[in-house]
Amino acid sequence: MILSIDPGNEYSAYSLLNEELKPVKFGKVLNHELLVILDDLLSNTSVTNFAIEMIGHYGTGMPAGKTVFDTCVWIGRFTERFFQIRGKEPAYIMRKDEKINLCGNMKAKDSNIRQALIDRFGPVGTKKNPGWFYGVSKDVWAAIAVGVTFHDLYLEGQGYEKEIN
Repeated sequence: MILSIDPGNEYSAYSLLNEELKPVKFGKVLNHELLVILDDLLSNTSVTNFAIEMIGHYGTGMPAGKTVFDTCVWIGRFTERFFQIRGKEPAYIMRKDEKINLCGNMKAKDSNIRQALIDRFGPVGTKKNPGWFYGVSKDVWAAIAVGVTFHDLYLEGQGYEKEIN
């Protein structure tokens, strides 16, 4: 299973993807709550891989604000928790890699990423007929994109363990 996070300065989205990359648990919660969720998921499930979206510099010339640095602190805290429980570093996935992997275009927006996931795996569905992504909304799409991109680049590619060691 792949646990993936789209981090934020106060709230973060997470997803737990099964072997078929179907989201089996997900949400957007306060960062302090996510630390508790991580403890539970990393201790009581078969999570074998952990990926976090990493802050990147895209050469816009704009200065970074407090929220960016607060998000960086939380990335560090999530990394530390994974390392304490599993003894290894998570994979860091850049947003640009998600865009290229899922959409084939650096100019892709959130709506394009959402649509690419639906095109690949199936519809959201309804309460009467739940689909692959039933219940997924907002930033959880980004967390799923992190996990799917991790899978495609590391598990289908050269291998996660080789990359980080």
